[in-house]
Amino acid sequence: MSAPAQRSLATKLLERFPPTAKTFLAATRMRSRSEMLRERGIALIFGALCHGIFAIAVSAMILGMATGMQFGLGPFEGWPAVLVNGFLIAQFTLGHSWLLSKRGRAFMIRLAPEGTGKTLMATTYGLIVSAQLLALYALWSPSGVVWFEAEGAWFWTILAAYAFAWLLLGLSLWDGGLELQSGLLGWLALWRGTNAQYPDMPTGGTFKLIRQPIYFSFALTPWFVPVWTPDQLAIAISLTAYCLIAPLHKEQRFAKMFGERWRRYRERTPYFIPFID
Repeated sequence: MSAPAQRSLATKLLERFPPTAKTFLAATRMRSRSEMLRERGIALIFGALCHGIFAIAVSAMILGMATGMQFGLGPFEGWPAVLVNGFLIAQFTLGHSWLLSKRGRAFMIRLAPEGTGKTLMATTYGLIVSAQLLALYALWSPSGVVWFEAEGAWFWTILAAYAFAWLLLGLSLWDGGLELQSGLLGWLALWRGTNAQYPDMPTGGTFKLIRQPIYFSFALTPWFVPVWTPDQLAIAISLTAYCLIAPLHKEQRFAKMFGERWRRYRERTPYFIPFID
């Protein structure tokens, strides 16, 4: 098969793949060869950083919570550890929300090379959040205190529930627009020379049951673990509180963006727990 035919087949497949379909069907803008090469180089760098750090961060999170947060590399003990660990929680929870504010978005635009910041915003956001998540789990200072460690059938039962929580999170991310949630949207649009094609307001799949399935499934992950420590309890309480409160700001943005559509969806769909409004 010739190279042009291979490219044509790849394009057809990507046009049918939901996370990339809108970007590949969008009209591209005119670019000189030098502009195209510059933007594609930037896109590759941002995309590689975003997805690479994301993969490492998720691995650190899965391993960290599965071991009761005893995996962290932080060197502190006692009250210094409490203060540093508290800062790590705050930089993720508060920083994550700040990035979505008007000032936060302006900050992310300035981080990218000139002329690419707006298109790359979803990728820049994914990159920063992944780095925040990695810092939280990799730099945590463990207490060394273990309250409970599951064994035998209990271990495998809890591990299955832990895996289910992660699968539910993955499904929710897909339903919410994987291209946006993963940062793919930004760098792929820059590579192709299109405007960032944001997904529509999600209402299907897990979003039929509750309005915030991503936050709900994310909040489940720290509770179904085989090892319990003071560290794990701190993470579980902090992330659950964050997942309950943070979506309120998101819903305010959606109300402005989608108006009556959002109001009707909000009236028929519970906020956080299925069948409970």
